[in-house]
Amino acid sequence: MWDSFHYNTLEELKQAAATVGEDLPLSENISLLNQPLQIWQHTLPNRLAIQPMEGCDGEVDGSPGELTFRRYRRFAESGGALIWEEATAIVPEGRANPRQLMLTEKNLDSFRRLTDEIREYSQRKNGFAPLLILQATHSGRYSKPQGTPAPLIAYHNPIFEQKVPIDDARIVSDDYLKRLPEQYAKTAVLAAKAGFDGVDIKACHRYLMSELLSAYTRPGLYGGDFENRTRLFRESLEAVKAAVPSSFGITSRLNLYDGFPYPNGFGISPQGGLAPDLTEPIRLIEMLQKQMGIEVLDCTIGNPYFNPHVNRPFDKGPYSPPEHPLTGVARMCHCIMTVKKAFPDLKIISSGYSYLRQFGANLAAGMLEQGGADMAGFGRQAFAYPDFAEDILQKGAMNPKKCCLTCSKCTELMRAGSKAGCVLRDKDVYLPLYQRDVLKNSSRKGGKRYNVTPYKSKSE
Repeated sequence: MWDSFHYNTLEELKQAAATVGEDLPLSENISLLNQPLQIWQHTLPNRLAIQPMEGCDGEVDGSPGELTFRRYRRFAESGGALIWEEATAIVPEGRANPRQLMLTEKNLDSFRRLTDEIREYSQRKNGFAPLLILQATHSGRYSKPQGTPAPLIAYHNPIFEQKVPIDDARIVSDDYLKRLPEQYAKTAVLAAKAGFDGVDIKACHRYLMSELLSAYTRPGLYGGDFENRTRLFRESLEAVKAAVPSSFGITSRLNLYDGFPYPNGFGISPQGGLAPDLTEPIRLIEMLQKQMGIEVLDCTIGNPYFNPHVNRPFDKGPYSPPEHPLTGVARMCHCIMTVKKAFPDLKIISSGYSYLRQFGANLAAGMLEQGGADMAGFGRQAFAYPDFAEDILQKGAMNPKKCCLTCSKCTELMRAGSKAGCVLRDKDVYLPLYQRDVLKNSSRKGGKRYNVTPYKSKSE
């Protein structure tokens, strides 16, 4: 076991990475993050994005709630040039919780008010309006529309189901999947009407679209070979493209690597092992770029429900990770840099900076400096430190006293069915929720909090 994050200088961090055999692309040239970037027809004033982080605080009808508005006002004032709004369900049964956002004709005005406020607050504080992207999703295996598990799965995955088997009736049919492109298109049309600049067809973190990419064992039109496993993704993108104005952007937050062995993971070699094999992800991205006209891609890896050490390394979490957190950070960088090298004309938004605290800005600058990405996306860091972008851009550094401490309490809140936010940095709002929904429930259950188990290979 290793010590928790304790690095006070960039040199200490570099030495720690070298000790575990990793070479992180760290740079002191933070000013690179202040450069403009062209995305679609928009010129962004900087290279900082706020990644989609679910607050689980919408209303029953799917409209933004009071805390949703509060969170996005804070994000708006941050100074980041891109705000990627959190997962928004395309169908009621695909909601991850009863308060997950869901855009409909009936609540369109509330989403329009949200985009208007984001632009207004940012314009007043920063002198520009950020690019706004809505993330359209189907939660699939992690659907809980009424607050209790109601999974809709692409196939049985023995890794996930070893403790709690899922009935065959929960495997979605081909007929069900055939209807989803129309739902993605409807959500995209509404997103354009609500004032968003683009839509993300979410294909990451093992939600339904992501799970289908690894549906090697599924029979029928949506499983087996590469063409079938990517069918829903491609058809959904095509349906969206046909439905929205040409000026409306289309993108995806895409898993390059799941971290599970074949045949239960995407971005993995059929020959075995857990090392990333990006042969299929690169093949897919080539199709997205050449056939679908995708110009922007937000890249990530792992599954926050089952192997969070892969995509969001932590100091405190539900299990002891099988690797040093800096190994996880380096893997994320390597996967994203591999894609950027293969597609130099594609605008790549990178992920995975929060574990490095104040040095996340140095890694973000290094990724740009070495041509590994075009823009840096910060997720849980924005929960803890919503004005991180302002400090990077105006002061040239992040304040360690404001940074995310990777304690996983925001995740505990979400797993407990509560509203998610930073318990330590935003304690007036979220500490009472944590005490009520996590600590009291944990006490009643004998101290157990949330159940996440990492996958380990037989050699570990």
